[in-house]
Amino acid sequence: MFLYLLGLVAFYLLYRWFRELPHVPDKASKYVYITGCDTGFGNLLARHLDKKGFRVIASCFSEKGEEDLRKSCSSNLTTMHLDVRSKESVDKVTAMIKEKVGVSGLWAVVNNAGVSVPSAPCDWLSIDDYKSMLEVNLNGVISVTLSVLPLIKKARGRVVNIASVFGRISPVGGPYAISKYGVEAFNDSLRLNMKPFGVKVLCIEPGFFKTNVTDAGILSKSVKTLWDRLPQDIKDDYGTEYLPKALELISNKVAKLSDGDLMKVVSCMEHAISAVRPRTRYSPGWDAKLFWLPLSYMPTCVSDYILTKEAIPIAKPA
Repeated sequence: MFLYLLGLVAFYLLYRWFRELPHVPDKASKYVYITGCDTGFGNLLARHLDKKGFRVIASCFSEKGEEDLRKSCSSNLTTMHLDVRSKESVDKVTAMIKEKVGVSGLWAVVNNAGVSVPSAPCDWLSIDDYKSMLEVNLNGVISVTLSVLPLIKKARGRVVNIASVFGRISPVGGPYAISKYGVEAFNDSLRLNMKPFGVKVLCIEPGFFKTNVTDAGILSKSVKTLWDRLPQDIKDDYGTEYLPKALELISNKVAKLSDGDLMKVVSCMEHAISAVRPRTRYSPGWDAKLFWLPLSYMPTCVSDYILTKEAIPIAKPA
């Protein structure tokens, strides 16, 4: 029986591998719009797709990000300034894209722009902290997508949304997981809505990778700042040992867990953009496949126990 099941698994994996091999032709005529190309996944994807022959439209938040990309890529790549929080900025970029792609439409949009701070226990944060992150990570994704959706429908193209394993499970308080759960919900509803139009909507759910989102320095600085502004009664609730434990977790576990091979994620992004039959979801990273996603399917009592024992610092007992 075991060998029979093993054979079925092997057959399924082989079938899926062959099924996913074909890629779309004529890449030179296909425009791909990527947000958040200053650093990390977006930057690497823009350069990678440019080498593959796609017509890349890379949006950056900073002038330096645009300049660095132009220096490292071909003349086929176009850079644009974009602040996903600003409707005016989103509309301006959309108008330029519409003029550039013409009647062929936009082949793909990759919603990659995102931030990870402020992140902390829920009662450390204000509603403004939530709003600031949701404006980028969730509202920005929706705004950019809706702005170019008519162009995507014209090309019968792709929407690729970058979520996270924290769109499946929420081990840390604050708005990051909320924003990623929201991206998952938007992705699922959009996928069903767009199916009659031949538009594919795909979701990437990375584990921990070495980007600004998991940068120990950025996260530690944010946690320290949030702790310092807390009223004394909340500090007393958590105890004097909480902050050192949280900083140790960031500097040790988060840093060690984060994978430096960003191409694992970029390869999934490329496949979602270029495969004739892309997957609905991609989960790059061994921590995503072997820990976070299985944990998200476990009973709540089990996942809570594992997270409180192994993954997050706990406030002192009442």
